[in-house]
Amino acid sequence: MMSAILQGKTLHLAGSVGDGWFDEETFNSVDILVATEAFAPEDELTVHLNSPGGIASEGAAIYAMLAARPGAVHVVIEGIAASAASLIAMAGKTVSMSPGSVMMIHDPSGFTSGNSEAHGKAIEALEVLASAYASVYARKSGKPPSACRAIMKAETWFTPEQAVKAGFADTVGQGLLSHTAAAFDYSKFKNAPPALVAMARANDWAAREASHQMKTQPAKDGPMPKDNQAHAAAAARIKAIMKADEAKGRTELAEHLAYETDMEPDAAIALMQHAPDGKHETAADDYHPRRNREARQMNASGLNGATGRDRAATSRLVDSMKQRHGAK
Repeated sequence: MMSAILQGKTLHLAGSVGDGWFDEETFNSVDILVATEAFAPEDELTVHLNSPGGIASEGAAIYAMLAARPGAVHVVIEGIAASAASLIAMAGKTVSMSPGSVMMIHDPSGFTSGNSEAHGKAIEALEVLASAYASVYARKSGKPPSACRAIMKAETWFTPEQAVKAGFADTVGQGLLSHTAAAFDYSKFKNAPPALVAMARANDWAAREASHQMKTQPAKDGPMPKDNQAHAAAAARIKAIMKADEAKGRTELAEHLAYETDMEPDAAIALMQHAPDGKHETAADDYHPRRNREARQMNASGLNGATGRDRAATSRLVDSMKQRHGAK
């Protein structure tokens, strides 16, 4: 169930970040895009946040969307902003923490299934993601990225006063004491405050979360469920296309091939090799790349979506290139 609620110019984000693996209440980058599409880019936006985190890449995407807005974003943490949610909080021009709320910063984590090469690739991906997270925390706090990475590795929990002192928040709010944290099994965190662990146990959040994870996580020492296999394969295909050298200067085309077609990486790369690289002007009826790419951050490409004209032009280019070079 989506939990991104817009009231006036205030966006309330509650529950887990991602696709519902952790909680019935969730929000993701698409929810934020839909909730804010009525705003002019220069409009100020206040975001009230109460989340234990979730999917690290979704947190990065939401951070990028909010941070790219020309209008000021003000974040108010109510209850908790942990893991991926703490990264979202860093998008605030101002970050205020309600009395009694907490913030947690740690390294992203994940699970893999497969041979040693598959696990090695997962480690590589997690290191890249952790470095990206550290750079965001550094930008907000003024600390070196290496110092932020050390804080992440230690799984560090902050009271409002501690977060302000560390530079991850700006003020302690004057509102009522916050007693409600988003539902999550906080015993999963190694350094979670005892009060949060006790709250999770009292509300049986561990059992609630387990019922959701049964639908998505692989059995121990068993094969990955088909849905997860398909998701992993799709993610690998997208990454192979977007990270290819041929995608540089051809972002719009790469995004179209990665996200809007089922073309295999080899065929997509071969097609991109023959496409204009964006450094030169091209005919308007052939390919018209979108402008203002400087707003894209943290690998959140495509979140703002191409216009219908852009998509049509890109589709025409894809069809033309397929015919010209025999790609299927």
